[in-house]
Amino acid sequence: MKILITGGAGFIGYHLARYLLNDENHTLVLVDNLQRGSMDEDLQELLKNSRVQFIQADLTDQSFFQSLPTDFDHVYHLAAVNGTKWFYKIPDEVLRINTLSLIYILEWIKTLPRKPKLCFTSSNEAYAGAIEAFGQLPIPTPENVPLVISDVYNPRWTYAGTKLIGEQFVIFYAQTHHIPAIIVRPHNFYGPRAGYDHVIPEWCTKITQKMDPFVLYSPEETRTFCYITDAVRAMSMLMDSPATNTEPIPTIHIGNTDEITMRDLAEKMFAITEWHPQTFNEQPSPAGSVKRRLADITKIKNLIGWEPQISLDEGLRQTFTWYREHPKS
Repeated sequence: MKILITGGAGFIGYHLARYLLNDENHTLVLVDNLQRGSMDEDLQELLKNSRVQFIQADLTDQSFFQSLPTDFDHVYHLAAVNGTKWFYKIPDEVLRINTLSLIYILEWIKTLPRKPKLCFTSSNEAYAGAIEAFGQLPIPTPENVPLVISDVYNPRWTYAGTKLIGEQFVIFYAQTHHIPAIIVRPHNFYGPRAGYDHVIPEWCTKITQKMDPFVLYSPEETRTFCYITDAVRAMSMLMDSPATNTEPIPTIHIGNTDEITMRDLAEKMFAITEWHPQTFNEQPSPAGSVKRRLADITKIKNLIGWEPQISLDEGLRQTFTWYREHPKS
């Protein structure tokens, strides 16, 4: 099977590629502009595999797609600008890059004589604004809730906006042009090589540096965390399963069910790393931050029998070990 992964140098793309290479019948083409993904030792080691090709390219340049092969079986579209600080710093670029790259992917696929199956990675951000806008959201949250941007003037929601409209692009291109596709909504994937901007990598750095007082944002907010090997296994299973070859195309949550407050998550990391700060500097959440998130994963369980296998304790232990050995330069 020939597989294209956009954003292949990024966190999910790298781990997905590693997982897919376990099948000796798979050949991979990874595309990335390397603006945020890195040609680090891990990726260089991956690219030594003769079944992997890497292309550095800008997916917002539509002419690039003229040079791509036309015989892919699966396409995983992961490329996007993510990370909360970027939503505030470059909201215009978040909107431009995320939307154009998806449009050009779809425009390219619709011209192909044999349509590859597409996996579009959306986000729980697409519906998270319902809590702020309406004051309520079903918990656990199923896939069929309203997608909401609670404040179009808050740059916090630019990424969510691209995922909301992205879902509609995929649904109706698939319907109009007979493109097999699925939409997955990741819920806080974490693990080694996830960059240094998200909460768990940031805390790994703070713990390694023994930061005291320890800055803790939004201690009472809750999240669930899905370890990356569980996450990419779910994505691959969904793409391979005939149960997802449906019309309309399915939208599916991928996540864990162990809801935890940020305070308890910090305490769990302190226990695992055998270090604890003397004091905390507790800070409020940024405007628009969601107080509680818990995905309903009944649908994916019923469709393909997937469940998370890596406990939060084990995942945090593996993640901290990696970050301790790969400090931020």
